Amino acid sequence: MTTTNGLPGLKLDELDLEFVKTEIRDGVGYMKLQRPPANAHNLQMILELDQAVLAVRFDDDVKVAVLTSDLDRFFSGGADIKLLRDEDPYRVGLLSQTSKEVIMRARSIPKVFIAAINGHCMGGGMELALACDLRFAADTDAQFGMPELKLGVIPGEGGTQLIGRIVGAAKALDMMLEARSFGVKEAADMGFVDRVFPAGSLMEETHAYARRLAEGPQRAIGYTKISLTEGLEMPLYAGLAFERQLQNELLRSTDSKEGATAFLAKRAPSWAGTW
Repeated sequence: MTTTNGLPGLKLDELDLEFVKTEIRDGVGYMKLQRPPANAHNLQMILELDQAVLAVRFDDDVKVAVLTSDLDRFFSGGADIKLLRDEDPYRVGLLSQTSKEVIMRARSIPKVFIAAINGHCMGGGMELALACDLRFAADTDAQFGMPELKLGVIPGEGGTQLIGRIVGAAKALDMMLEARSFGVKEAADMGFVDRVFPAGSLMEETHAYARRLAEGPQRAIGYTKISLTEGLEMPLYAGLAFERQLQNELLRSTDSKEGATAFLAKRAPSWAGTW
């Protein structure tokens, strides 16, 4: 197996996983959930997703990451309900905590993650989508929702903390308390879904968007994400100082000089393509 920096398992397209299929095209790394019939996740699936996310972090060939499904009708139906019924509560709690750690790892990596939601996205499936920076969806009859209250539990894989940061506290609380399903238009109207594409063109449009990012100034794109995701968790003055630190680093970069030179010369910039 080829290695990155001498470490095995850090090339995304060389991972051999059962429930998460991986590939790289045009600098875009794909992580495709594949656990029929509904991509309901168990510990193995979450651990495999963690391997893929780690590979995205270390693989220099991956500029942008896309999380999607290899199934026709489901992005993810959430956690496997049989586990909630049959597994020891302590073990279920460990699975929930592991999911949170995978989500936070994806949010901390200075590469853009896009969820391409091509089917039903319920409960823990919505929480996996919240690991991503952007969420694109197909215009289908797919249903969204966080129905955990119907099971006597809360959205415990980051949902109560993350959905409010995306759609606002009141909308998030109402959605969780109602525990109802809703369609892609409402998901977009509330702000959970960022872009909706015709069903047959979701992956093509997502790839085109991701490829544009992959061809851009990588460090500036990564710092833009991190300045936002981490800065929003800070007091304003600390966030501004963090932004200033990142900007000062970028001003010393090759891409910064190239961007200014190209702009003044009225030509397209030639980005370094690396960090």
